Amino acid sequence: MTTEQLQYPIGRYEKPNDITKEQIEQWIAAISSLPERLNTAVRNLTEEQLDTPYRPNGWTIRQVIHHCADSHMNSFIRLKLTLTENEPTIKPYDEASWATLSDSIHMPIAPSLQMIEGIHERWTILLKGLTEAQYNLQFIHPDHAPKIRIDEYIAMYAWHSNHHLAHITTTMERHQWK
Repeated sequence: MTTEQLQYPIGRYEKPNDITKEQIEQWIAAISSLPERLNTAVRNLTEEQLDTPYRPNGWTIRQVIHHCADSHMNSFIRLKLTLTENEPTIKPYDEASWATLSDSIHMPIAPSLQMIEGIHERWTILLKGLTEAQYNLQFIHPDHAPKIRIDEYIAMYAWHSNHHLAHITTTMERHQWK
């Protein structure tokens, strides 16, 4: 596999142009099902396997799991801010630096898997209850597009969920871990 394929096993995120209700439902289903899919994937991994990078000079599987907890916690908060404030400017964070902190490198994955499960349960309820008007609400991300609509954000995090799960599952396939 090329470096690009290792880094983006499902391809790079592409912002959708025309968003349908059916797509939104599919994206919410992907977000909703991540905890179960993630738990199933990592259930039998050893500590050594968890400390295996998904690509050369990349994060370990352990770091990917902790990153998902960090990222999705931030994303859930961003959604709530967008639903309760007028075009809030969200606070970015340095995800690469967060991944080097001791909790991301050394900690067992169980607490992050529990966080992901709880966040995704609440996130799913909130996403399924959105109205058409709320899909068009926007937040400002100082490091990315000037404004991001909620429907675009749902697409982004469905991709993000599948992207990081694929980091784990493709690593497992390459190493022939059962």
